[in-house]
Amino acid sequence: MILVKRYTQGCSKRGRMGMTSPMPWRIHFISGLPRSGSTLLSALLRQNPRFRAGIVSPLGPLFLATLNAMGATEETSLYVSQEQRVRVLRGLFTSYYGAHPADTVIFDSSRLWAARLPALLRLFPEARMICCVRDVGWVMDSLERLTRQHPFLNSRLFDSDIERNTVYSRVETLAQRNRLVGFAWCAVKEAFYGEEADRMLLVDYDLLVARPVEAIALIYQFLGESPFSHDFTSVSHDEPEFDARLGLPGMHWVQGPVAPRPRPSLLPPDLFAQYSDMSFWRVGPPGRAAVIAPKPTAVAPPDQSVAAGP
Repeated sequence: MILVKRYTQGCSKRGRMGMTSPMPWRIHFISGLPRSGSTLLSALLRQNPRFRAGIVSPLGPLFLATLNAMGATEETSLYVSQEQRVRVLRGLFTSYYGAHPADTVIFDSSRLWAARLPALLRLFPEARMICCVRDVGWVMDSLERLTRQHPFLNSRLFDSDIERNTVYSRVETLAQRNRLVGFAWCAVKEAFYGEEADRMLLVDYDLLVARPVEAIALIYQFLGESPFSHDFTSVSHDEPEFDARLGLPGMHWVQGPVAPRPRPSLLPPDLFAQYSDMSFWRVGPPGRAAVIAPKPTAVAPPDQSVAAGP
């Protein structure tokens, strides 16, 4: 059953502080947990010829580097006003996406964005953020399964043998607050309970793959976009070069119909249980964000994935 809390339809015509976006195109942001459907969602959105979406954008690191260059640690920051900072940071996006037609809707993806929602809304007052989420136990299971599929590769997820030695050390490392899963989880939770949460939509992976037609329709309503007929029977995407550089071939491979594929977890039961109760968007105190998720149950849901499966 779909559960949507405080669902808001459509984008407002004016953003915060009475500002309207100066961009010829519209921009939204995709963030959230890893292995939670952002690649699938981007592949589906790209079926709409007006939409542009990718697995990850270089603008996240560029944004941080530029912000740091104008920060208090640089002595020249004295000569950079607040208005100039805004123009410089907005200029990163206008330069990168400047060639797109005026009616384009851009979805810029980065796990960083959930931690930068206030800044993004200052730059683009009409923007919305979609965060893909999933039971954290299954996120860990999916990453562990991918690691075991390539036993002769040391991926960039781990910095040393101490971190990659066992499933316990691997999961513990990923859960740290400055690492892949821990950072993303903290960033989403920060935004979920933050002042700008009403501009945010959480999409639970379990429901996205089980009821994609309804989930996508709700996403379109949240964005204020006209409905589009998507093909959920044949979704395809791959980033072999990007995944090879990560040392995790298949990390962003999606192939086949959108459908649930239940399977047992390969994590030890105690380890899975440790992380399976972290779905604050399902069972925690309600936030102000819109949520598309299954109603919580007493039993952990089976893992669900697109045909190739994460």
